Amino acid sequence: MKKELETLKNCIQPRPNLIVSCRDEEGKDNALAVAYAGNCSYDPPMLMVGVVPSRYSYDIVKETGVFVVNLVPQELEKEYYYLGSHSGRDEDKIKNLNLEVKDGIEVNAPLLVDFPVNIECRVVDSILTGSHEMFIGKVERVHLDKKLLNDEGKVDLSKIKLL
Repeated sequence: MKKELETLKNCIQPRPNLIVSCRDEEGKDNALAVAYAGNCSYDPPMLMVGVVPSRYSYDIVKETGVFVVNLVPQELEKEYYYLGSHSGRDEDKIKNLNLEVKDGIEVNAPLLVDFPVNIECRVVDSILTGSHEMFIGKVERVHLDKKLLNDEGKVDLSKIKLL
């Protein structure tokens, strides 16, 4: 027998969990944990990330129109939950975690070097869905750890144990 519910907060849980990094107009870097995300086009390659409007990074992405998606391996679980439970309004989370940062090549946003894949994105559209604004980002450049290449030089994401 099935039970009927009026609502279910996370009926379909998008995966994987991600870290979105961004840089404000004054050059301050920030990063936040994102659980609502996914691919939305392969030609051109685009993805979407959901950010709650009350989050510190929301205004940064809205104003700059760029962000970086960083894939989270299981060994960086502690960092993921820290970035998701502390606010950049109150502290420099990236510095507090001693994360290595490198400038993006195509977008003015930080790459989190400790994470094995960094995807530079430029916002092309967004939609307010209720609790989140889904930012659709065109993939401008992908950076990845060379350990993720197979013998033929092709990307093998199965080598990452994603969180």
